[in-house]
Amino acid sequence: MGKGYAEGSAVEERQAALERGDDADAGIDPGRGAVYGATEDEPERHFIGWADEVDADELFSSGRAWGIQVVHRPG
Repeated sequence: MGKGYAEGSAVEERQAALERGDDADAGIDPGRGAVYGATEDEPERHFIGWADEVDADELFSSGRAWGIQVVHRPG
């Protein structure tokens, strides 16, 4: 009986890469952080700004925004 999805050349290559110490995630840009949250003017979750342009901690501590989440997506 086969091993299902864990068969084939892709799995063998991945195992060989792990043994060599290759980092498959190296060089992947995590993307620019986008700050999402809710505000008094817009109580539904929405884009507030870029993490390198707005201070998410200050927005939260001042009460100007809540439910803050920083999302990183590949560019």
